[in-house]
Amino acid sequence: MASASLQFFAFILALFGVFGDITATLLPNWKVNADVGSNIITAITQMQGLWMDCTWYSTGMFSCTLKYSVLSLPIYIQAARTTMVLSCILSAFGICITTVGMKCTKLGGDTDSKSHACFAGGVCFILGGIFGLIPTSWYTREIISNFLDQTIPESSKHEPGGAIYTGFISAGFLLVAGVIFCSSCFKKQQGAWIYPPKQHHLPSTDQDSNAGYSLKDYV
Repeated sequence: MASASLQFFAFILALFGVFGDITATLLPNWKVNADVGSNIITAITQMQGLWMDCTWYSTGMFSCTLKYSVLSLPIYIQAARTTMVLSCILSAFGICITTVGMKCTKLGGDTDSKSHACFAGGVCFILGGIFGLIPTSWYTREIISNFLDQTIPESSKHEPGGAIYTGFISAGFLLVAGVIFCSSCFKKQQGAWIYPPKQHHLPSTDQDSNAGYSLKDYV
Protein backbone atom coordinates (compact mmCIF):
# COMPACT_ATOMS: atom_id res chain seq x y z
CA MET A 1 0.00 0.00 0.00
CA ALA A 2 2.84 2.38 0.83
CA SER A 3 4.50 1.66 -2.51
CA ALA A 4 1.25 2.36 -4.37
CA SER A 5 0.82 5.69 -2.55
CA LEU A 6 4.42 6.61 -3.33
CA GLN A 7 3.91 5.80 -6.99
CA PHE A 8 0.76 7.92 -7.05
CA PHE A 9 2.67 10.83 -5.49
CA ALA A 10 5.42 10.42 -8.11
CA PHE A 11 2.78 10.36 -10.84
CA ILE A 12 1.35 13.67 -9.63
CA LEU A 13 4.86 15.17 -9.63
CA ALA A 14 5.39 13.88 -13.16
CA LEU A 15 2.12 15.48 -14.31
CA PHE A 16 3.23 18.85 -12.93
CA GLY A 17 6.61 18.32 -14.60
CA VAL A 18 5.05 17.57 -18.00
CA PHE A 19 2.71 20.57 -17.90
CA GLY A 20 5.52 22.83 -16.73
CA ASP A 21 7.84 21.48 -19.41
CA ILE A 22 5.34 22.21 -22.18
CA THR A 23 4.59 25.64 -20.74
CA ALA A 24 8.27 26.56 -20.50
CA THR A 25 8.83 25.44 -24.09
CA LEU A 26 6.06 27.67 -25.44
CA LEU A 27 6.52 30.74 -23.24
CA PRO A 28 8.25 33.74 -24.87
CA ASN A 29 9.96 35.04 -21.72
CA TRP A 30 13.17 33.00 -21.54
CA LYS A 31 15.04 36.27 -21.19
CA VAL A 32 13.62 39.68 -20.41
CA ASN A 33 14.94 43.18 -21.05
CA ALA A 34 13.08 46.12 -19.47
CA ASP A 35 13.86 49.57 -20.87
CA VAL A 36 12.22 52.47 -19.05
CA GLY A 37 12.32 55.87 -20.72
CA SER A 38 11.85 59.34 -19.29
CA ASN A 39 8.09 59.03 -19.72
CA ILE A 40 6.13 56.10 -18.33
CA ILE A 41 4.14 55.92 -21.56
CA THR A 42 7.29 54.93 -23.46
CA ALA A 43 8.15 52.09 -21.03
CA ILE A 44 8.47 48.74 -22.80
CA THR A 45 9.41 45.20 -21.83
CA GLN A 46 11.13 43.06 -24.41
CA MET A 47 11.00 39.28 -24.08
CA GLN A 48 12.78 36.61 -26.09
CA GLY A 49 11.87 32.96 -26.22
CA LEU A 50 12.68 29.85 -28.21
CA TRP A 51 10.04 30.41 -30.87
CA MET A 52 9.16 34.11 -30.77
CA ASP A 53 10.20 37.56 -29.53
CA CYS A 54 7.57 39.70 -27.86
CA THR A 55 7.31 43.34 -26.79
CA TRP A 56 4.98 44.55 -24.07
CA TYR A 57 4.16 48.27 -23.98
CA SER A 58 2.95 50.10 -20.92
CA THR A 59 -0.07 51.25 -22.89
CA GLY A 60 -1.34 47.66 -22.95
CA MET A 61 -0.30 46.76 -26.48
CA PHE A 62 1.45 43.44 -27.05
CA SER A 63 3.21 42.33 -30.22
CA CYS A 64 5.15 39.15 -31.05
CA THR A 65 7.37 38.11 -33.93
CA LEU A 66 7.98 34.46 -34.77
CA LYS A 67 11.50 33.19 -35.41
CA TYR A 68 11.08 31.59 -38.81
CA SER A 69 14.74 31.11 -39.68
CA VAL A 70 16.38 28.29 -37.73
CA LEU A 71 19.92 28.60 -39.09
CA SER A 72 20.16 32.27 -38.17
CA LEU A 73 19.58 31.52 -34.47
CA PRO A 74 22.45 31.07 -32.00
CA ILE A 75 23.51 27.51 -31.32
CA TYR A 76 22.22 27.49 -27.75
CA ILE A 77 18.71 28.42 -28.90
CA GLN A 78 18.74 25.68 -31.55
CA ALA A 79 19.91 23.17 -28.95
CA ALA A 80 17.29 24.41 -26.47
CA ARG A 81 14.53 23.89 -29.02
CA THR A 82 15.59 20.33 -29.74
CA THR A 83 16.17 19.25 -26.16
CA MET A 84 12.97 20.82 -24.82
CA VAL A 85 10.87 19.10 -27.48
CA LEU A 86 12.58 15.79 -26.66
CA SER A 87 11.92 16.40 -22.98
CA CYS A 88 8.21 16.93 -23.63
CA ILE A 89 7.97 13.79 -25.78
CA LEU A 90 9.84 11.57 -23.31
CA SER A 91 7.88 12.81 -20.32
CA ALA A 92 4.58 12.29 -22.19
CA PHE A 93 5.65 8.72 -22.99
CA GLY A 94 6.51 8.27 -19.32
CA ILE A 95 2.99 9.34 -18.31
CA CYS A 96 1.43 6.79 -20.68
CA ILE A 97 3.73 3.95 -19.60
CA THR A 98 3.47 4.53 -15.84
CA THR A 99 -0.32 4.71 -16.10
CA VAL A 100 -0.20 1.09 -17.23
CA GLY A 101 2.44 0.02 -14.71
CA MET A 102 1.19 1.63 -11.50
CA LYS A 103 -0.12 -0.64 -8.77
CA CYS A 104 -3.29 1.38 -8.32
CA THR A 105 -4.42 0.68 -11.91
CA LYS A 106 -5.84 -2.53 -13.36
CA LEU A 107 -3.87 -2.33 -16.58
CA GLY A 108 -0.63 -3.96 -17.64
CA GLY A 109 -1.23 -7.63 -16.89
CA ASP A 110 0.67 -9.49 -14.16
CA THR A 111 2.89 -8.04 -11.45
CA ASP A 112 6.17 -8.49 -13.35
CA SER A 113 4.84 -6.73 -16.45
CA LYS A 114 3.59 -3.79 -14.39
CA SER A 115 6.94 -3.57 -12.60
CA HIS A 116 8.82 -3.46 -15.90
CA ALA A 117 6.42 -0.82 -17.25
CA CYS A 118 6.94 1.31 -14.13
CA PHE A 119 10.72 1.05 -14.51
CA ALA A 120 10.54 2.04 -18.19
CA GLY A 121 8.33 5.01 -17.33
CA GLY A 122 10.75 6.09 -14.61
CA VAL A 123 13.63 5.99 -17.10
CA CYS A 124 11.59 8.18 -19.48
CA PHE A 125 11.00 10.70 -16.68
CA ILE A 126 14.70 10.80 -15.79
CA LEU A 127 15.72 11.31 -19.41
CA GLY A 128 13.02 13.96 -19.83
CA GLY A 129 14.30 15.78 -16.74
CA ILE A 130 17.88 15.67 -18.00
CA PHE A 131 16.86 16.95 -21.44
CA GLY A 132 14.91 19.75 -19.76
CA LEU A 133 17.75 20.66 -17.43
CA ILE A 134 20.38 20.99 -20.17
CA PRO A 135 18.80 23.85 -22.18
CA THR A 136 17.72 25.85 -19.11
CA SER A 137 21.23 25.67 -17.65
CA TRP A 138 22.90 26.52 -20.96
CA TYR A 139 20.48 29.39 -21.63
CA THR A 140 21.01 30.78 -18.13
CA ARG A 141 24.78 30.60 -18.58
CA GLU A 142 24.56 32.61 -21.81
CA ILE A 143 22.38 35.26 -20.17
CA ILE A 144 24.71 35.63 -17.19
CA SER A 145 27.85 35.78 -19.34
CA ASN A 146 26.34 38.48 -21.56
CA PHE A 147 25.12 40.40 -18.53
CA LEU A 148 28.58 40.43 -16.96
CA ASP A 149 30.30 41.35 -20.23
CA GLN A 150 31.40 44.98 -20.00
CA THR A 151 31.62 45.38 -23.77
CA ILE A 152 27.87 44.85 -24.23
CA PRO A 153 25.76 48.01 -23.76
CA GLU A 154 23.23 48.14 -20.95
CA SER A 155 20.31 48.31 -23.37
CA SER A 156 21.28 44.91 -24.85
CA LYS A 157 21.60 43.02 -21.58
CA HIS A 158 18.93 40.59 -20.42
CA GLU A 159 17.86 38.76 -17.30
CA PRO A 160 16.40 35.25 -16.90
CA GLY A 161 12.66 35.17 -17.42
CA GLY A 162 9.88 33.12 -15.91
CA ALA A 163 10.17 30.36 -18.52
CA ILE A 164 13.65 29.42 -17.30
CA TYR A 165 12.48 29.09 -13.69
CA THR A 166 9.50 27.03 -14.86
CA GLY A 167 11.87 24.78 -16.82
CA PHE A 168 14.14 24.25 -13.81
CA ILE A 169 11.24 23.34 -11.51
CA SER A 170 9.68 21.04 -14.10
CA ALA A 171 12.99 19.23 -14.67
CA GLY A 172 13.32 18.72 -10.91
CA PHE A 173 9.80 17.26 -10.69
CA LEU A 174 10.53 14.85 -13.55
CA LEU A 175 13.83 13.71 -12.03
CA VAL A 176 12.27 13.08 -8.61
CA ALA A 177 9.34 11.19 -10.14
CA GLY A 178 11.66 9.05 -12.27
CA VAL A 179 13.87 8.16 -9.31
CA ILE A 180 10.83 7.16 -7.22
CA PHE A 181 9.42 4.92 -9.94
CA CYS A 182 12.76 3.24 -10.66
CA SER A 183 13.65 2.75 -6.99
CA SER A 184 10.26 1.23 -6.14
CA CYS A 185 10.65 -1.38 -8.88
CA PHE A 186 14.32 -2.00 -7.97
CA LYS A 187 13.46 -2.67 -4.31
CA LYS A 188 10.87 -5.20 -5.35
CA GLN A 189 13.27 -7.06 -7.63
CA GLN A 190 16.03 -6.93 -4.99
CA GLY A 191 13.67 -8.48 -2.43
CA ALA A 192 12.92 -11.28 -4.86
CA TRP A 193 16.65 -11.95 -5.26
CA ILE A 194 17.36 -11.97 -1.52
CA TYR A 195 14.38 -14.13 -0.61
CA PRO A 196 13.91 -16.58 -3.48
CA PRO A 197 10.80 -18.76 -3.47
CA LYS A 198 11.15 -22.07 -1.66
CA GLN A 199 11.30 -25.16 -3.80
CA HIS A 200 9.26 -28.11 -2.61
CA HIS A 201 10.89 -31.51 -3.22
CA LEU A 202 8.87 -34.67 -3.40
CA PRO A 203 9.64 -37.18 -0.65
CA SER A 204 11.66 -40.16 -1.67
CA THR A 205 9.79 -42.63 0.54
CA ASP A 206 7.59 -43.73 -2.33
CA GLN A 207 10.60 -44.53 -4.48
CA ASP A 208 12.21 -46.52 -1.66
CA SER A 209 9.04 -48.43 -1.00
CA ASN A 210 8.61 -49.24 -4.68
CA ALA A 211 12.22 -50.38 -4.87
CA GLY A 212 11.74 -52.62 -1.84
CA TYR A 213 8.53 -54.10 -3.22
CA SER A 214 10.19 -55.02 -6.50
CA LEU A 215 13.07 -56.72 -4.69
CA LYS A 216 10.67 -58.85 -2.64
CA ASP A 217 8.90 -60.00 -5.77
CA TYR A 218 12.13 -61.30 -7.28
CA VAL A 219 13.29 -63.14 -4.14
